[in-house]
Amino acid sequence: MTDVDLAVVDRIVDGTTAVLLLEADETVVDEYTLECARLPEDGRHEGAVFDVELADADDALGELRYRPELEEQRKETAQERFDRLSDRLPDE
Repeated sequence: MTDVDLAVVDRIVDGTTAVLLLEADETVVDEYTLECARLPEDGRHEGAVFDVELADADDALGELRYRPELEEQRKETAQERFDRLSDRLPDE
């Protein structure tokens, strides 16, 4: 697997299983499913961002460190992008 920088909670299924998108250089490179209980409590929601380390040669997911400030920054960037796209072009 490519070196992974971040993991982002894409969705939570049935309140018990989290689907993480693994990113390298701001590109999704893989998907990983795990029990929500393995996530830090304050990061058990969609859109939560984590620093991630792979635990071993089998690419098992190791330690996850919740990054609320990075999550907020990503939300703001996405909102700014949406706002720019939603601006109407001037009439010509």
